[in-house]
Formats: sequence, structure tokens, C-alpha cells
Amino acid sequence: MKRLLLFIAILAVAIPAYTMVMARLDLVTPPPLVELMEQADLIEVDKSERVLTLSRNGEVFASYKISLGAAGDDGHKEREGDERTPEGLYEIDWRNDGSFAYLSLHISYPNVQDIAAATAKGDDPGGFIMIHGIANGWGWLRTLHLAWDWTDGCIAVSNKEMREIWAHVPNGTPIKIEA
Repeated sequence: MKRLLLFIAILAVAIPAYTMVMARLDLVTPPPLVELMEQADLIEVDKSERVLTLSRNGEVFASYKISLGAAGDDGHKEREGDERTPEGLYEIDWRNDGSFAYLSLHISYPNVQDIAAATAKGDDPGGFIMIHGIANGWGWLRTLHLAWDWTDGCIAVSNKEMREIWAHVPNGTPIKIEA
């Protein structure tokens, strides 16, 4: 029993330490954007189906299974820490190739309406909602991350899929997120 407890204690320290070290290493070289004619002009997310699609000129050209916020089925994001994924029309407004998770595209949440709704309730609407890969150092999990919703409100895909999305989605691309 003591060995089991010692093993659990070691894991409890080792896993977060490994994650923190890997998050600080700059091991990612992002792919370049594809040619304009190959870029997405719309991202759509269906939360109920856990699917993200990329479209160009009204035609879907890529589809990805996703994980959401841990409370992803509880409706629209209302405040910081609610672990919900927002719903509505936003855009990709910046990208981060040095993030905690493997590459990330920022979603422009909160908008004016989100801020007003949260403020009316005395809450902070939160922010830093991203499309991202798996936490750095954990990419070997690949599609195992789809077994549960594990983000704080973000939209997660595998690292390989994130490279594809990064290359096809320029800043300014609209993203429509539906329940």
C-alpha cells in the first residue's frame, strides 16, 4: 500500500512538472499559410456533434473531431471559469505559436454583447478562447483527447490537425459556433 501511495505521489508531481517544462520549450515551427485560393473563408463548429469544419466558397474541404470545454454542453460561455465554449459568430483575430498547447488560434470572444451580459451579472466574461492542439509534450495522445471534454472553454484538436488548421486559416477568418 505504501508503494502505491508513493507511486501516486510521484505521478502527482511528475505529470504537472513535465507539462510545465514542455510548455516552456519552443519545439514548434508552425507551417506557412497555404495560398489564398486554398485558405478557409469560414470555420464552423457544431458543439453537439463535436465537429469543426473549414469551408471555402460555401464548400466544406476539411472536417475535424474536437474536444470542448469541460462544460461544453451547458450552453454559451457566460463568465470566466465556467468551462463553457462560447456560441455565436466570432473571428480568428491572432495566433500563438508559443502557447501552452500546440499552436493556437485566438477566437475573438468576448464580443460587446458577451461583455455586457457578463457585466450585468457582475461577472468577468473571460477570454483567451482558442482553437489549439494538445498540451505541449502530450501530442502522443493523438485522438485519445477526444474521449472527454477537457479544455477550459477552448476547442481542441490533435496536433497534426492543428497544423492543417493553422496553415488554412488566416487571421480575420469568421468562426460560427453553434450548440
